[in-house]
Amino acid sequence: MADTPALPAVNREWHLLSRPVGWPKPEDFALVEAPMPTPGEGQVLVRNLYLSVDPYMRGRMSAAKSYVAPFELGKVMQGGAVGEVVASNAEGIAVGDHVLHFFGWREYAVVDAKNAVKVDPDAAPLSTYLGVLGMTGLTAYAGLLRTAAFKEGDVVFVSGAAGAVGSQVGQIAKLKGASKVIGSAGSDEKVKLLVEEYGFDAAFNYKNGPVSEQLRAAAPDGIDVYFDNVGGDHLEAAIGSLNQGGRIAVCGMISVYNNTEPAPGPRNLTRLIQTRGRIEGFLVGDHYDLQPQFVQEVGPWVASGALKYRETVVEGIENNLEAFLGVLRGDNTGKMIVKL
Repeated sequence: MADTPALPAVNREWHLLSRPVGWPKPEDFALVEAPMPTPGEGQVLVRNLYLSVDPYMRGRMSAAKSYVAPFELGKVMQGGAVGEVVASNAEGIAVGDHVLHFFGWREYAVVDAKNAVKVDPDAAPLSTYLGVLGMTGLTAYAGLLRTAAFKEGDVVFVSGAAGAVGSQVGQIAKLKGASKVIGSAGSDEKVKLLVEEYGFDAAFNYKNGPVSEQLRAAAPDGIDVYFDNVGGDHLEAAIGSLNQGGRIAVCGMISVYNNTEPAPGPRNLTRLIQTRGRIEGFLVGDHYDLQPQFVQEVGPWVASGALKYRETVVEGIENNLEAFLGVLRGDNTGKMIVKL
């Protein structure tokens, strides 16, 4: 094993103590001091530099059956992370390399080499591998181009448009020839950002009035694609404005994640018959075959500044939980990142 630099005696990590009911509460979690882990054969020890917090993590805090196993009570949680290898017991990954992996919510992580992806800090800032060039970016790319079958000339509506995924969806649609891109967000400041920085053609604050009315005003001739990050009244409004042959890609429904009772569904699903519309949910994990194409196409856009991105950075492992709760509240603009 390669020489290991001096390491702290303990490793701080976040544990889930109880399954939240409704909004997660601080007492559902604990920042715990654990022994510093040691890499075994075929493993590396990574000092995490940036951690990702994402809305889907709320689902993993519940015991309900889902597409991914729930977090275990009394054990460290997981999430995307980028860090520097400080000890290696694996061929092909050396001390000093930077890797992307899935063992966040902790300062140091032991990772199987097969689950660590080397990333180049000279090609792009390390934090972008958790966002615009990472799972977030691929989610936008796959959901828009494959699930929603975007085509040049489409009118596209994106909810949660100032978030990490939504902002990228709108920009990719514009770069690939959308005739109009409309976004919704939760503040006037975010609406201004969508139009002035991200190049959306129109945007509105969903808190300023009924979504259906604001969408009809922004897209009087209807929409061809809706990229759904929110659900609820946004989904109903999109169905109401859907053109013939319209497509809806359901990425997330953050508006209902903390509900304790089932949310009512859209009341206008019969419009799908009239419009021959289609609603399809998707998971980014089903589309990793697009990763090389995604990086090849989107990487140069990011490097040239053609595709802009924002990050909201919270510092310190002790603030990891607050950063996550901030995502659920919509405090972030762009990708929420925790810097250690």
